[in-house]
Amino acid sequence: MVPRRAMSRSPTAWAIRFTSPIPYDRGVAFMEALHAARVADEIPDTLLLLQHTPVVTLGRRGRDGHLLCTAEALAARGIALRVAGRGGDATYHGPGQWVLYPIIRLGGAVADAHSYLWRLEEVAIRTAGAFGVVAYRRAGMSGAWTDAGKIAAIGFYIRRWVTLHGMSFNVAPDMSGFETIVPCGLVGEKVASLATILGRSPPLDAVGHGLLEQAEVVLARSVQVFEESEPWPEALRQRWEGSQDRGSAL
Repeated sequence: MVPRRAMSRSPTAWAIRFTSPIPYDRGVAFMEALHAARVADEIPDTLLLLQHTPVVTLGRRGRDGHLLCTAEALAARGIALRVAGRGGDATYHGPGQWVLYPIIRLGGAVADAHSYLWRLEEVAIRTAGAFGVVAYRRAGMSGAWTDAGKIAAIGFYIRRWVTLHGMSFNVAPDMSGFETIVPCGLVGEKVASLATILGRSPPLDAVGHGLLEQAEVVLARSVQVFEESEPWPEALRQRWEGSQDRGSAL
């Protein structure tokens, strides 16, 4: 486990990194609780980094036609199905894929949806590059792309100028999960991961820390990272505990 980093200046944001996969409902309930706290200025900007247990999610613009399996068939494969309160279409989450949920107040250099999207893409592109994979943008398509396919999907929502949802980054997930959908609603487009491109999987922890380091630079926040197993600030602990009854009930 990497200890919390000593900052050259006082932290302006927090980050929480979960090492064990979390069911989608529990993760989103926590994200929503953090969003409410950030809107009320009860916590600073906060980055939530986690993996989900297997789930297919449909965004606000998602179409049932982009599901290639019924809910029953997905369940038989151990994959949940949920409608997400984000932009974008269908996507798959599972172990081996990092999901980054920034809960940040927009303003300054990151003042609108377009500039925020650019920065999430930049985090993914720089992280891929740090592990030897060339990633880039494609005109008219969000996310980070490689010659082998899309490696990072982005779908977010802005409510009261504070962001929700965010980005998924494929390290070494079970790629068969993507065969149950038309990923991001893009017919004929491939999905890739660091593992499928490199022929091996970089350490998952190293990629997670890399994502947070790039987010710190690109989003211009000085971030204090808390691991799942570490003591958290009380404001975070209260939101986690308070959100889990709601998450388990969804």
